Amino acid sequence: MRTTALGGSTVPVTELAFGAAAIGNLFRPVTDEAAAATVDAAWDAGVRAFDTAPHYGLGLSERRLGAALRGRPRDTYVVSTKVGRLLAPQDTDGDDLANGFAVPATHRRLWDFSADGVLRSLEASLDRLGLDRVDIALLHDPDDHAEQAFQEAYPALERLRDEGVVGAIGVGMNHAPLLARFLRDTDIDLVLLAGRYTLLEQEGSAEVLREAVARGRSVVVGGVFNSGLLTDPRPGATYDYLPAPQPVLERALRLKSVTERHGVPLRAAALLFPLGHPAVASVLTGARSADEVRDTVAMLRQPVPAGLWDELRAEGLLPHDMPVPAPSEESP
Repeated sequence: MRTTALGGSTVPVTELAFGAAAIGNLFRPVTDEAAAATVDAAWDAGVRAFDTAPHYGLGLSERRLGAALRGRPRDTYVVSTKVGRLLAPQDTDGDDLANGFAVPATHRRLWDFSADGVLRSLEASLDRLGLDRVDIALLHDPDDHAEQAFQEAYPALERLRDEGVVGAIGVGMNHAPLLARFLRDTDIDLVLLAGRYTLLEQEGSAEVLREAVARGRSVVVGGVFNSGLLTDPRPGATYDYLPAPQPVLERALRLKSVTERHGVPLRAAALLFPLGHPAVASVLTGARSADEVRDTVAMLRQPVPAGLWDELRAEGLLPHDMPVPAPSEESP
């Protein structure tokens, strides 16, 4: 699997990265055995970049990912985690489904983008992961804490990178204008852009991608299926985790019609599309089962003819100047 070094760093990521939110019981439970098998399937497919966060399952994602990677040579894979939320123990009989995770609410999340909060968060993450280091540290969703993130959290990450504690630093969120500001005003290596550079929509990401190219930084793209809409567009399908508005659903159905005329599943075109941009180093997708991983890898390897992208442009579904992947031959 193709690898790319992130921004100005030496940290390599595979073109497909594994997002570990789902094995943190995102929306519904996953067994320990299924979580381990899911990571194993990603490894067997050549994936060597793994992303997690304390937020995912109140630490469950980090614990399961660390356990699944344990025993593999540490210099053969890359792990990213995030800072900005500390986990504080609490006594409750409830669950965490209000935050999207089917786990007991044993902890509560505390926003903290202070320098001390960064250090405490990383220390706790290393303990849950069972690792001596993470390769990438990302500010996680600093939307409502931008100034503290710029003034306190970012300098702390920069110092950790300078000291060699982490290899690369960045920001992960779906708010494109703030990501563009981080690219302009700091020396981050990468941004993780979620759900805003997809086959369905690209308008909000133009500035981010332009700044990344101009400054030699990298973009990791998450949310390429727009909350599942681009896997199976139909009435009731979700977009941004809510039922898709009718105009958005209609656009997704038009995309599906074009891709299927070329013998390409919509989800394959959605997965491959971001990799055509020179700023994009990797596409990050989640999975909760080994079968889901294997399907994603099959879509990554799906041949896509140039005519598909040409027809999407002709139909007004892609801008004419939008980069697309190099054409590959039709399936036999």
